[in-house]
Amino acid sequence: MDKNSKIKALFFDIDGTLVSFQTHRIPQSTVEALEKAKQNGVKIYISTGRPIILITNLGQIEHLIDGYITTNGARCFVENHTVCQCPILRSDVEKVIEAADCDDYSVIVVGEKHLAIHHLTPVVEKIFVEGLGVDSLDFQTNIDDLKDEDILQLTPFCSVEQESELMPSLENCTSGRWHPAFTDITAAQADKGKGLQAMADYLGLNIDETMAFGDGGNDISIIKKAGIGVAMGNAGDNLKEVADYITTSVDEDGVKNALVRFGVI
Repeated sequence: MDKNSKIKALFFDIDGTLVSFQTHRIPQSTVEALEKAKQNGVKIYISTGRPIILITNLGQIEHLIDGYITTNGARCFVENHTVCQCPILRSDVEKVIEAADCDDYSVIVVGEKHLAIHHLTPVVEKIFVEGLGVDSLDFQTNIDDLKDEDILQLTPFCSVEQESELMPSLENCTSGRWHPAFTDITAAQADKGKGLQAMADYLGLNIDETMAFGDGGNDISIIKKAGIGVAMGNAGDNLKEVADYITTSVDEDGVKNALVRFGVI
């Protein structure tokens, strides 16, 4: 690491940032770059919209990961310690389910330990299994099975227009869309940026010592919050506009190039 680099912790989105949408794997250049960063004493954290049960594609770097921001900041943890957890109000959960029933779309309901898929439609399997490479969706879990768990995230497969109608009706929620077919809804106190702050506070880090990478709309908060916010070359324009630096795409050594550019490796 460059002696002038002050970065002590890296935070990475998964889909489209670490993992290629094309191959569903982490490019070898990224794996090697993270290994070098780790050797240089830099900590590595995940920052994802996925709940831990759906993080199935990080086997190549699992041994390098120091902690997780999951469900867009609704649950953050380091080893077995929960840094923060922000459940959605039950009344808001009910409103989202009612809207899904009314407009005939699916909702993935994420609890602390389990998930349910309300009103399963073919688009869920097509996007999550075929498009995102998720192979662990439990299509059998009923939403009633989660009644004793905090609900951390709701993922309705609704349009942007349906989302704009739904959100004002919810008492305490925020929405982060990173895919045209669905959005992730969490409690208003939860987003990746707030998750980063909670993790930094717990780890004793100054925000200036953090660097975050992302490509989707749900990465805006963490890219704005981090000491250095990096947008992937394949990111949307709304994210690129708030980033400190735009690197190349996930498939064009984007992570490695940014880490070299800022002297982390």
